[in-house]
Amino acid sequence: MQKKIKFILSLAVISAAVIGGGLWKIRQLAESPLLISQQTIYTLPAGTGRLGLEQQLQQQHIMRDSVWFSWLLKAEPQLASFKAGTYRLEPGMTVRGLLELLASGKEAQFPVRFIDGQRLSEWLNVLRNAPYLRHELTDDQLSSVAAALKLPEKDPEGWFYPDTYLYTAHMSDVSLLTRAHQRMVKLVDQVWEGRATDLPYKDKNQLLTMASIIEKETALSDEREKIASVFVNRLRLGMKLQTDPTVIYGMGDLYRGTLTRKDLETPTAYNTYVIPALPPGPIAIPGKASLLAAAHPVTSNYLYFVANGSGGHTFSSTLAAHNRAVQAWRTLQDKAPDSRQAREVQEKKTTNEK
Repeated sequence: MQKKIKFILSLAVISAAVIGGGLWKIRQLAESPLLISQQTIYTLPAGTGRLGLEQQLQQQHIMRDSVWFSWLLKAEPQLASFKAGTYRLEPGMTVRGLLELLASGKEAQFPVRFIDGQRLSEWLNVLRNAPYLRHELTDDQLSSVAAALKLPEKDPEGWFYPDTYLYTAHMSDVSLLTRAHQRMVKLVDQVWEGRATDLPYKDKNQLLTMASIIEKETALSDEREKIASVFVNRLRLGMKLQTDPTVIYGMGDLYRGTLTRKDLETPTAYNTYVIPALPPGPIAIPGKASLLAAAHPVTSNYLYFVANGSGGHTFSSTLAAHNRAVQAWRTLQDKAPDSRQAREVQEKKTTNEK
């Protein structure tokens, strides 16, 4: 009887030692760091089981081979509830941390930045190069964007809010553009409702068009309302806006970096040296500050502005004062290298002023 008791005790001790050793091995694996030395994007396909996960992690050199991995998932079943997706793994992350991340379903988010002042075509190029994004747009035509987003306008230029957007893997380009469009529509609605009275805009599209021109004309926050006042005053007097960015937009791919007299005189739907009104739509994607400036221009008599040589502009109410400002700018340009082309364009613009 005594021998039997000793045998049972010995067996219990051995079993406890084996179990304890196994648990130590499992804990050691769980707390061991992954093999990665830099941030790694890992995708767990849908339908992957425990064995498939283990094989993937080993084949991609994320985790070392261990007979204890399956035991870890059995010992801590909450770690086995992993979800398919694309995840961002960081250096120093442990096996437990990896499994907790996969169980949380918190997929990696990727940023895409849409910059104010750019055209929608430039945004589409950014989307084309965005990693892990699913592309539903078959081409970069603005009409295709309008159709994909089910917009009434065939040309949706300008109707997207510039910001940094986050997306997860396999989200579509259309869904990102939809978010940006919805935000811009909401902002334009708010600005339109709070706009100053007696502005020469027929609808929200004209407000947005003016904002896009302001966006292209200046990056200085304290100038936007003055720029707006110049163009609003001109519209009220029936004067042509005569703004270069509209000419450039109307030229499309024909623009090569400089404007000539022929460019200023060649009619397009957007050439405000030719048309006596706002162009038919935005020429870029404006930011909120430019929208507010278009809705709340300062009260002024300004009809002209020209670069002042220090990043801003000189504003004038008469052509004589404007010509003096142009002469001052020209003098500065004469002192700068490679100034002849810029001066010639400004001379052509001044000649066209009425």
